[in-house]
Amino acid sequence: MHHSNETLSQELVAMAKNDLSVREALVADGSLGRALYHPRMEAVHIGNAARLADIIEEYGWPGNHLVGEEGAWAAWLIAQHAIGNPPLMRHCLTLLKQAAASNDVMPWQAAFLEDRIRMYEGKPQIYGTQFQPSQNGQLEPYPIEHPESVNDRRLAVGLNTLEERTADLTAQSARENMPTPPDLDQQYQTWLYSVGWRIAS
Repeated sequence: MHHSNETLSQELVAMAKNDLSVREALVADGSLGRALYHPRMEAVHIGNAARLADIIEEYGWPGNHLVGEEGAWAAWLIAQHAIGNPPLMRHCLTLLKQAAASNDVMPWQAAFLEDRIRMYEGKPQIYGTQFQPSQNGQLEPYPIEHPESVNDRRLAVGLNTLEERTADLTAQSARENMPTPPDLDQQYQTWLYSVGWRIAS
């Protein structure tokens, strides 16, 4: 059993805060939405993912017992943003599910990561945590498996209803007012294959 590691917690929190502050800066100068994946944002995600992989190898999943709730949240955010590294994200999901089962992380963390992985793999999501712009530019949930019971699954892992989440995200997106790149879908498909989420048949 690892004891609480304050130094590691602070490192993880600093990495997550850097991720969010770079994103804020790119939203503020209007450059975040101009391309599918901003190079500065991608560089932060790649660096953070590499460090998280080292931490996992040394300690296992950094959950509440090891790094406290804030450190565990930061580790989850870094895993959630490690989108250029499918094997790492899948490995993190296995560890997060185990950690959630032993009450070492909040169960919604595994739910978010599972949905994101399923979305990139082209499968329907389970908890309705991932959103995409619709044809008219409004945000809508990425397709959900058994949508009629999605709110039961969300409540079971500590999330609010899909309707509440949609309203929150719509308000956030109106504040950020990010442009949508013209050939976004084509860029996205190319990216999915280039990093290995999808495999050409």
